[in-house]
Order: sequence, then structure tokens, then C-alpha cells
Amino acid sequence: MDDWTPRTRAIAAGRPHGPGEPLNTPIVATSTFEAGGDFVYARSDGTATWAALEEAVGALEGGRAFAFASGVATLSAVLDSLPVGSQVAVPTFSYAVTRGALQHAQKLGRLTVTELEPTDTQAWIDCGADLLWLESPTNPTLDVMDIEAIAKGARGRVVVDNTFATPLHQQPLKLGADVVVHSATKLIGGHSDLLLGIAVAKDDAVAEELRGARTRIGTTPGALEAWLALRGLRTLHVRLAEQEKTAALLVSRLAEHPAVTKVRYPGFGMMAAFELSDAEAADRVCASVRLIRSATSLGGVESLVERRAWLPGEERVPAGLIRLSVGLEDPEDLWRDLLAALG
Repeated sequence: MDDWTPRTRAIAAGRPHGPGEPLNTPIVATSTFEAGGDFVYARSDGTATWAALEEAVGALEGGRAFAFASGVATLSAVLDSLPVGSQVAVPTFSYAVTRGALQHAQKLGRLTVTELEPTDTQAWIDCGADLLWLESPTNPTLDVMDIEAIAKGARGRVVVDNTFATPLHQQPLKLGADVVVHSATKLIGGHSDLLLGIAVAKDDAVAEELRGARTRIGTTPGALEAWLALRGLRTLHVRLAEQEKTAALLVSRLAEHPAVTKVRYPGFGMMAAFELSDAEAADRVCASVRLIRSATSLGGVESLVERRAWLPGEERVPAGLIRLSVGLEDPEDLWRDLLAALG
């Protein structure tokens, strides 16, 4: 498997093998197992369905993977091993729920939280935090962080949210990170029909910390959700390739539109953002699109827009910024929809 490309691993890893075995891992809906086998109790040992998903994602990221009930549940697992009073660094512009959870822990006196500009690499290296929570690209401003330089220079544990890039574009563990997390709700699942998180570690001791945290906290995935995420993973490469083509086209056209003051795109992926003059103009566009849906979340086959500054904790995001999750619709249909809404 080591000589397979990520595209092949996404399809081939985590499948049963042997005469009479099913081609696809089935949904194993049980909480407990008869004694004497590899599985004893699902909360602590998982199931064959979880194991197949974890094997596949672990093969893509280059570490041991564990599935959780949601993306935010992975945050709880990562933070579980931190002693009270630990310092955590997080990007100023990043997923609002992540920063909200960290700020809540700070209010309770459990952690000290430092927010740093995503692209100020030296500030990250010098921050002295016990845990550095990176996002690259960031949500929703789509800044790209220098993961390798930060991981090499920082003293603390480096965790990277790889949801936007996916392991098809970057494998943070190979760049020196200690843990990678995904909201598999998004691109890995790919169909806006599940909640699931994944954490991956390259070091066995760190991996056991994550597994132990999942057992203690009980943030285990559902059988159907794990199966759906694995099925979604199988088509990630073809979905992402088409979504990227469309994103690049829309970004180039949005950049030329007189109503658009700024376009944000990291040069890869299916996430983009564009800014209008003010919140009123952005709200009007979100209310006027017909094919594109105005909704939160991202990474599905359907295109979504959202003015992020309306959300609690996103007050620093430019008021007129619209996050665009590009789906699999015909690019020209999407452009006509945006053009009419902008007009």
C-alpha cells in the first residue's frame, strides 16, 4: 500500500480480503460482541465498520486514525490530555466553533488561549504554547499556513485541521505535525448527510491518548455514519477534482465582477470566498441565489453560500464576506445563478 497514490488508497484501503468476504465492509450495528475475539465492546474497541474507515483515512494521512461522533468531538479528544492551565494557540481567523470551545475552556480556568494571525509563522514558532491548533486553509478567510516551518520550530504539540485541504492535497503528519483532524461531515462524507470526525496521529502514544479519550468521553460514531463516510471517501478524488475546476472558474469570473471587492482562494480546493461592499449587499446575494443554497456547512455535492459574519464569534470577519462551497453542479449554471444574484 505504501507505493499506492492517495487516489488509490482512498478506494482500496479498508476493504475486507479473502474468499467469500464482502467487497465492501457492511454496517455492523452492535454494541457488544461474544468474548474471545478482537472486539469486546464497541465504545472501547470499535466495530469492523469503524475499523475500515479508520484504516482508509489512516492510510491516506500516514498514521493511526480514530473516528468520533463529530468534528468538534475530535477537539474534545485532543484537549483531553492537556493539564489544567495549558496554553493553546489558535488562528485569529478559524472555525468559530473551535475558538468558541477554547474560549469556554478559558472562562472555566482550564486553558489559556492565544489567538495568532495565521500567516505570521514566526509568531507561531515563538508563542511557547503547549498545543498549537492550526487550520490550513483557514475558515473562512482561506489563509494558508506554513505547517512544516511551524511544526519544526514550535515546542508544543502541533494539531492541524485538514478538513479543507483533505489528505489529497496535504498530509500534515509528513510535514511534522503530531495530530491531524477532520470534520468528515464535510468533504470526506461529501453528501451533507452525516456528522462525524476523525483524528489521526503518527506516534503510537499520542494515538492511544486519542483512543482513550474517545472511550472515556464516549464520543463514538454511529455505525451508519461511519459506513456513509467510508463510502464518501471512495469518491473523494473525483468529486474534489471536478469541484476544483468549477471553483477556479467561478473565482476568475468573480474577480472581474464590479460588485466584488475581493476574492479569496488558496489556489486549490473547492472552498472560495468573495467580499461585497457591506453586509446588506452580501445578505441580498445569499437571499437571491436560486440554484445555490444559502446554508451553513460545506463540502457536499451541492453548492452553498453563507455570510459568515452573522455568526456569533465571527464578528472580525469582513461584514460582506460570503463563503462559497462549490459543488458538482454545471459550472455555467452556477455562474448564471451568481451573476443574477449579484446583478
